[in-house]
Amino acid sequence: MPEGVTGSTVPRRQLGRYLRDLRSQARLTVKAAASRLEWSEAKIWRIETGQTSLRSLDVEAMCRIYGADSDLTQGLMGLAKETKARGWWHAYGDVIPEGFDLYIGLEEAASEIAWYESELVPGLLQTADYASAVISADNPGVDDAEIERRVHLRIARQTLLTRVTAPPALRVVLNEAVLRRPIGGEKSMARQLAHLLDVGELPNVAIKVMSFNRGLHPGIMSGPFVTLRFPINGDGKETEPTTVYVEGFTGALYLDKETEVQRYGLAFDGIWSAALNEQESRDLISQVAGSYE
Repeated sequence: MPEGVTGSTVPRRQLGRYLRDLRSQARLTVKAAASRLEWSEAKIWRIETGQTSLRSLDVEAMCRIYGADSDLTQGLMGLAKETKARGWWHAYGDVIPEGFDLYIGLEEAASEIAWYESELVPGLLQTADYASAVISADNPGVDDAEIERRVHLRIARQTLLTRVTAPPALRVVLNEAVLRRPIGGEKSMARQLAHLLDVGELPNVAIKVMSFNRGLHPGIMSGPFVTLRFPINGDGKETEPTTVYVEGFTGALYLDKETEVQRYGLAFDGIWSAALNEQESRDLISQVAGSYE
Protein backbone atom coordinates (compact mmCIF):
# COMPACT_ATOMS: atom_id res chain seq x y z
CA MET A 1 0.00 0.00 0.00
CA PRO A 2 1.44 3.43 -0.93
CA GLU A 3 2.78 5.64 1.80
CA GLY A 4 0.13 7.76 3.51
CA VAL A 5 -2.75 5.52 2.48
CA THR A 6 -4.92 3.98 5.18
CA GLY A 7 -8.41 2.63 5.48
CA SER A 8 -11.18 2.97 2.91
CA THR A 9 -10.08 4.00 -0.59
CA VAL A 10 -13.48 5.47 -1.49
CA PRO A 11 -12.90 9.10 -0.37
CA ARG A 12 -9.53 9.19 -2.16
CA ARG A 13 -10.92 7.68 -5.34
CA GLN A 14 -13.86 10.07 -5.44
CA LEU A 15 -11.66 13.08 -4.72
CA GLY A 16 -9.27 12.02 -7.47
CA ARG A 17 -12.16 11.56 -9.89
CA TYR A 18 -13.48 15.08 -9.26
CA LEU A 19 -10.03 16.65 -9.52
CA ARG A 20 -9.27 14.81 -12.77
CA ASP A 21 -12.55 16.01 -14.27
CA LEU A 22 -11.87 19.58 -13.16
CA ARG A 23 -8.39 19.50 -14.74
CA SER A 24 -9.86 18.17 -18.01
CA GLN A 25 -12.54 20.88 -18.00
CA ALA A 26 -9.80 23.48 -17.50
CA ARG A 27 -8.00 21.97 -20.56
CA LEU A 28 -4.82 21.41 -18.58
CA THR A 29 -2.52 18.45 -19.17
CA VAL A 30 -1.01 16.64 -16.20
CA LYS A 31 2.31 18.27 -17.10
CA ALA A 32 0.80 21.78 -17.20
CA ALA A 33 -1.06 21.28 -13.91
CA ALA A 34 2.07 19.95 -12.23
CA SER A 35 4.07 22.92 -13.45
CA ARG A 36 1.57 25.48 -12.15
CA LEU A 37 1.31 23.71 -8.78
CA GLU A 38 5.09 23.15 -8.63
CA TRP A 39 4.52 19.43 -8.07
CA SER A 40 5.75 16.37 -9.94
CA GLU A 41 3.59 14.78 -12.61
CA ALA A 42 3.73 11.57 -10.56
CA LYS A 43 2.07 13.34 -7.63
CA ILE A 44 -0.81 14.53 -9.83
CA TRP A 45 -1.22 11.00 -11.17
CA ARG A 46 -1.27 9.49 -7.65
CA ILE A 47 -3.90 12.01 -6.53
CA GLU A 48 -6.15 11.47 -9.55
CA THR A 49 -6.01 7.68 -9.19
CA GLY A 50 -6.80 7.79 -5.48
CA GLN A 51 -3.47 6.39 -4.33
CA THR A 52 -2.68 9.01 -1.75
CA SER A 53 -4.43 11.09 0.90
CA LEU A 54 -4.46 14.84 0.41
CA ARG A 55 -4.48 17.96 2.57
CA SER A 56 -7.44 20.30 2.20
CA LEU A 57 -5.06 23.20 1.50
CA ASP A 58 -3.62 21.28 -1.46
CA VAL A 59 -7.13 20.68 -2.75
CA GLU A 60 -7.87 24.39 -2.43
CA ALA A 61 -4.80 25.20 -4.52
CA MET A 62 -5.81 22.72 -7.21
CA CYS A 63 -9.37 24.04 -7.31
CA ARG A 64 -8.10 27.60 -7.67
CA ILE A 65 -5.93 26.68 -10.65
CA TYR A 66 -8.71 24.61 -12.22
CA GLY A 67 -11.29 27.39 -11.83
CA ALA A 68 -13.70 25.48 -9.53
CA ASP A 69 -16.48 27.48 -7.87
CA SER A 70 -16.53 28.06 -4.12
CA ASP A 71 -19.21 25.45 -3.32
CA LEU A 72 -17.38 22.69 -5.16
CA THR A 73 -14.08 23.78 -3.63
CA GLN A 74 -15.53 23.58 -0.12
CA GLY A 75 -17.02 20.16 -0.85
CA LEU A 76 -13.72 18.80 -2.15
CA MET A 77 -11.82 20.27 0.80
CA GLY A 78 -14.26 18.48 3.11
CA LEU A 79 -13.75 15.27 1.19
CA ALA A 80 -9.96 15.65 1.52
CA LYS A 81 -10.34 15.59 5.30
CA GLU A 82 -11.88 12.12 4.96
CA THR A 83 -9.05 10.60 2.90
CA LYS A 84 -7.19 9.38 5.98
CA ALA A 85 -10.20 7.72 7.58
CA ARG A 86 -9.85 4.02 8.39
CA GLY A 87 -13.48 3.32 7.62
CA TRP A 88 -15.86 5.63 5.92
CA TRP A 89 -19.32 6.79 6.84
CA HIS A 90 -20.39 9.85 4.89
CA ALA A 91 -22.85 11.78 7.07
CA TYR A 92 -25.10 14.10 5.08
CA GLY A 93 -24.55 17.76 5.88
CA ASP A 94 -21.48 17.02 8.00
CA VAL A 95 -18.05 17.95 6.61
CA ILE A 96 -19.30 17.31 3.07
CA PRO A 97 -22.41 19.20 1.90
CA GLU A 98 -25.60 17.18 1.46
CA GLY A 99 -25.96 18.08 -2.22
CA PHE A 100 -22.45 16.84 -2.99
CA ASP A 101 -23.27 13.43 -4.45
CA LEU A 102 -20.35 11.07 -4.02
CA TYR A 103 -22.12 7.91 -5.14
CA ILE A 104 -22.78 8.99 -8.74
CA GLY A 105 -19.08 8.96 -9.68
CA LEU A 106 -18.80 5.34 -8.55
CA GLU A 107 -21.95 4.36 -10.42
CA GLU A 108 -20.75 5.95 -13.67
CA ALA A 109 -17.37 4.19 -13.46
CA ALA A 110 -18.77 0.73 -12.60
CA SER A 111 -18.88 -2.13 -15.10
CA GLU A 112 -21.18 -4.30 -12.95
CA ILE A 113 -23.86 -3.24 -10.46
CA ALA A 114 -25.64 -5.71 -8.16
CA TRP A 115 -28.55 -4.15 -6.23
CA TYR A 116 -30.89 -5.54 -3.60
CA GLU A 117 -33.74 -3.22 -2.65
CA SER A 118 -36.42 -3.97 -0.06
CA GLU A 119 -38.55 -0.81 -0.02
CA LEU A 120 -38.29 1.35 -3.14
CA VAL A 121 -37.59 1.02 -6.85
CA PRO A 122 -33.87 1.87 -7.35
CA GLY A 123 -33.14 5.32 -8.72
CA LEU A 124 -31.74 3.88 -11.97
CA LEU A 125 -35.14 2.32 -12.68
CA GLN A 126 -37.53 5.03 -11.48
CA THR A 127 -39.99 6.96 -13.65
CA ALA A 128 -40.18 10.74 -13.26
CA ASP A 129 -43.52 10.55 -11.37
CA TYR A 130 -42.21 7.91 -8.96
CA ALA A 131 -38.95 9.82 -8.41
CA SER A 132 -40.87 13.03 -7.77
CA ALA A 133 -43.00 11.37 -5.09
CA VAL A 134 -39.95 9.87 -3.36
CA ILE A 135 -37.80 13.01 -3.54
CA SER A 136 -40.67 15.24 -2.32
CA ALA A 137 -41.32 12.97 0.67
CA ASP A 138 -37.61 12.91 1.53
CA ASN A 139 -37.26 16.71 1.28
CA PRO A 140 -40.19 18.40 3.07
CA GLY A 141 -40.21 22.14 2.65
CA VAL A 142 -38.14 22.15 -0.55
CA ASP A 143 -39.76 24.19 -3.34
CA ASP A 144 -41.17 22.64 -6.50
CA ALA A 145 -38.40 23.99 -8.75
CA GLU A 146 -35.72 22.28 -6.67
CA ILE A 147 -37.70 19.02 -6.57
CA GLU A 148 -38.01 19.15 -10.35
CA ARG A 149 -34.27 19.77 -10.70
CA ARG A 150 -33.44 16.75 -8.52
CA VAL A 151 -35.89 14.56 -10.44
CA HIS A 152 -34.27 15.64 -13.71
CA LEU A 153 -30.83 14.74 -12.37
CA ARG A 154 -32.04 11.32 -11.24
CA ILE A 155 -33.63 10.53 -14.58
CA ALA A 156 -30.55 11.79 -16.44
CA ARG A 157 -28.43 9.24 -14.55
CA GLN A 158 -30.36 6.43 -16.19
CA THR A 159 -28.73 7.05 -19.56
CA LEU A 160 -25.70 5.10 -18.35
CA LEU A 161 -27.74 1.89 -18.88
CA THR A 162 -28.07 2.64 -22.59
CA ARG A 163 -24.84 4.49 -23.27
CA VAL A 164 -22.97 3.40 -26.40
CA THR A 165 -19.66 2.73 -24.68
CA ALA A 166 -19.64 -0.15 -22.19
CA PRO A 167 -22.97 0.21 -20.36
CA PRO A 168 -22.76 -1.53 -16.97
CA ALA A 169 -24.34 -4.92 -16.35
CA LEU A 170 -27.13 -4.33 -13.83
CA ARG A 171 -28.66 -7.10 -11.72
CA VAL A 172 -31.49 -6.04 -9.42
CA VAL A 173 -33.57 -7.98 -6.90
CA LEU A 174 -36.69 -6.21 -5.64
CA ASN A 175 -38.57 -7.32 -2.57
CA GLU A 176 -42.22 -7.96 -3.52
CA ALA A 177 -43.22 -5.13 -1.15
CA VAL A 178 -41.65 -2.70 -3.64
CA LEU A 179 -44.27 -3.72 -6.21
CA ARG A 180 -47.17 -3.65 -3.76
CA ARG A 181 -46.54 -0.14 -2.42
CA PRO A 182 -48.31 2.41 -4.71
CA ILE A 183 -45.84 5.29 -4.53
CA GLY A 184 -47.37 8.37 -6.13
CA GLY A 185 -50.78 6.73 -6.51
CA GLU A 186 -52.03 3.68 -8.39
CA LYS A 187 -51.77 5.12 -11.91
CA SER A 188 -48.24 6.31 -11.26
CA MET A 189 -47.34 2.88 -9.89
CA ALA A 190 -48.82 1.10 -12.90
CA ARG A 191 -46.58 3.20 -15.16
CA GLN A 192 -43.59 2.51 -12.91
CA LEU A 193 -44.09 -1.26 -13.13
CA ALA A 194 -44.55 -1.04 -16.90
CA HIS A 195 -41.23 0.83 -17.01
CA LEU A 196 -39.56 -1.98 -15.05
CA LEU A 197 -40.74 -4.44 -17.69
CA ASP A 198 -39.37 -2.23 -20.47
CA VAL A 199 -35.96 -1.69 -18.86
CA GLY A 200 -35.76 -5.40 -18.02
CA GLU A 201 -35.63 -6.13 -21.76
CA LEU A 202 -32.27 -4.38 -22.12
CA PRO A 203 -29.51 -6.96 -22.73
CA ASN A 204 -27.42 -5.62 -19.84
CA VAL A 205 -30.26 -5.51 -17.28
CA ALA A 206 -31.73 -8.39 -15.26
CA ILE A 207 -34.55 -7.80 -12.77
CA LYS A 208 -35.82 -10.37 -10.29
CA VAL A 209 -38.44 -10.24 -7.55
CA MET A 210 -38.12 -11.75 -4.07
CA SER A 211 -41.65 -12.99 -3.49
CA PHE A 212 -43.17 -13.07 -0.01
CA ASN A 213 -43.49 -16.85 -0.11
CA ARG A 214 -39.72 -17.30 -0.30
CA GLY A 215 -39.56 -16.86 3.47
CA LEU A 216 -36.23 -16.17 5.16
CA HIS A 217 -33.42 -15.09 2.82
CA PRO A 218 -30.07 -13.26 3.19
CA GLY A 219 -31.55 -9.87 2.24
CA ILE A 220 -33.61 -9.83 5.42
CA MET A 221 -30.37 -9.78 7.41
CA SER A 222 -28.33 -7.56 5.10
CA GLY A 223 -30.94 -4.92 4.26
CA PRO A 224 -30.72 -3.00 0.97
CA PHE A 225 -27.28 -2.55 -0.59
CA VAL A 226 -25.47 -1.98 -3.89
CA THR A 227 -22.24 -3.69 -4.96
CA LEU A 228 -20.22 -1.93 -7.66
CA ARG A 229 -17.48 -3.70 -9.60
CA PHE A 230 -15.14 -1.93 -11.99
CA PRO A 231 -13.50 -2.68 -15.35
CA ILE A 232 -10.51 -4.99 -15.59
CA ASN A 233 -7.27 -3.43 -16.81
CA GLY A 234 -4.54 -4.95 -18.98
CA ASP A 235 -2.94 -6.98 -16.18
CA GLY A 236 -6.23 -8.63 -15.19
CA LYS A 237 -6.88 -6.50 -12.11
CA GLU A 238 -9.84 -4.23 -11.35
CA THR A 239 -9.19 -0.58 -12.14
CA GLU A 240 -10.76 0.22 -8.76
CA PRO A 241 -11.59 -1.97 -5.74
CA THR A 242 -15.11 -3.41 -5.58
CA THR A 243 -17.25 -1.19 -3.35
CA VAL A 244 -20.43 -1.86 -1.38
CA TYR A 245 -22.77 1.10 -0.84
CA VAL A 246 -25.34 1.07 1.97
CA GLU A 247 -27.59 4.10 2.27
CA GLY A 248 -29.02 5.20 5.61
CA PHE A 249 -31.40 7.93 6.73
CA THR A 250 -28.63 10.36 7.75
CA GLY A 251 -25.72 9.15 5.67
CA ALA A 252 -24.17 6.44 3.56
CA LEU A 253 -21.69 3.67 4.29
CA TYR A 254 -19.00 2.80 1.74
CA LEU A 255 -17.22 -0.53 2.20
CA ASP A 256 -14.28 -1.80 0.19
CA LYS A 257 -12.33 -4.11 2.51
CA GLU A 258 -12.03 -7.59 1.03
CA THR A 259 -13.81 -9.33 3.91
CA GLU A 260 -16.72 -6.89 3.77
CA VAL A 261 -17.07 -7.20 0.01
CA GLN A 262 -16.96 -11.00 0.20
CA ARG A 263 -19.69 -11.11 2.82
CA TYR A 264 -22.02 -8.90 0.79
CA GLY A 265 -21.12 -10.88 -2.32
CA LEU A 266 -22.26 -14.08 -0.65
CA ALA A 267 -25.43 -12.33 0.52
CA PHE A 268 -26.28 -11.18 -3.00
CA ASP A 269 -25.60 -14.64 -4.43
CA GLY A 270 -28.05 -16.05 -1.88
CA ILE A 271 -30.63 -13.35 -2.63
CA TRP A 272 -30.30 -13.89 -6.39
CA SER A 273 -30.71 -17.65 -6.03
CA ALA A 274 -33.73 -17.38 -3.73
CA ALA A 275 -35.61 -14.86 -5.90
CA LEU A 276 -38.09 -15.78 -8.62
CA ASN A 277 -36.43 -16.35 -11.98
CA GLU A 278 -36.60 -13.54 -14.53
CA GLN A 279 -39.71 -14.80 -16.34
CA GLU A 280 -41.56 -15.49 -13.10
CA SER A 281 -40.57 -12.02 -11.95
CA ARG A 282 -41.90 -10.43 -15.14
CA ASP A 283 -45.15 -12.32 -14.71
CA LEU A 284 -45.55 -11.06 -11.13
CA ILE A 285 -44.69 -7.48 -12.08
CA SER A 286 -47.29 -7.63 -14.89
CA GLN A 287 -49.88 -9.09 -12.54
CA VAL A 288 -49.38 -6.39 -9.91
CA ALA A 289 -49.34 -3.66 -12.59
CA GLY A 290 -52.70 -4.94 -13.81
CA SER A 291 -54.14 -4.68 -10.31
CA TYR A 292 -53.36 -0.95 -10.28
CA GLU A 293 -55.05 -0.35 -13.62
